[in-house]
Amino acid sequence: MSTDDFLARFGAAGQRQPDPVASAQKAMRNALPKRFYESAAVLERDGLFHVALDGRTARTPARNPLAVTSRPVAEALAIEWHAQIDRIDPARMPLTRLVNSALDGVADQHEAVRAEIVRYAGSDALCYRAAEPDTLVERQDEVWNPILRETENLIGARFILTQGVMFAQQPDTTLSAVARRVAAIPAPLALAGAHNVMTLTGSTILMLALADGRLDAEAIWAAAHLDEDYQIAIWGQDEDAAERRAIRRTEFDAAALLLLRG
Repeated sequence: MSTDDFLARFGAAGQRQPDPVASAQKAMRNALPKRFYESAAVLERDGLFHVALDGRTARTPARNPLAVTSRPVAEALAIEWHAQIDRIDPARMPLTRLVNSALDGVADQHEAVRAEIVRYAGSDALCYRAAEPDTLVERQDEVWNPILRETENLIGARFILTQGVMFAQQPDTTLSAVARRVAAIPAPLALAGAHNVMTLTGSTILMLALADGRLDAEAIWAAAHLDEDYQIAIWGQDEDAAERRAIRRTEFDAAALLLLRG
């Protein structure tokens, strides 16, 4: 799920932001808006860190102030705005798009976001294992099992594993335990980050490992792409797939920052 998909589901009514690919395609037809400001900086005001363009607080699509409680997040936002050259290109501003969605949508719908994260745990990628070849089976066990077992120990519940695409119904007790952990993720910023980390990795379990600090973002990304990297090692990677993965990685990095520092 891209940031745009996330906003379409949980964002403010009528507000929609382009995902990177759609934005790039549209830019080929329509000129991007010109940069209208000289400077992008962070101003602390009323307990919040505002992204200020020429000293004035920037606004989200729903006209909310682009202001957050986290200085590191605000500084990263200001860097995105500063990096725009002659034109403002939303496709190159993944953190801004995600923060916009958090402030315009998640703030009012955080229980729906939490519920979706829990539902995702019911079909988590780490619970669906390859039956063959043996090298892939062994690699999944080596990388995924320690993450899974540590998560189970922390939440006090067990996940059911299966092979292939055969659906494995997770116990209600397990999903309830996940829900209790997800309830502790602060809204709206960290929760928005959690949701996008989950969808970009296909795993609530990996998201929780990142949120708990058990693995860093690089390790989470590698674990999420274990199957894909196995296939690349055998068949190679085409240019288009590599470009799509690079776009997803920028969105993942933005989401990880929000989850950890939002």
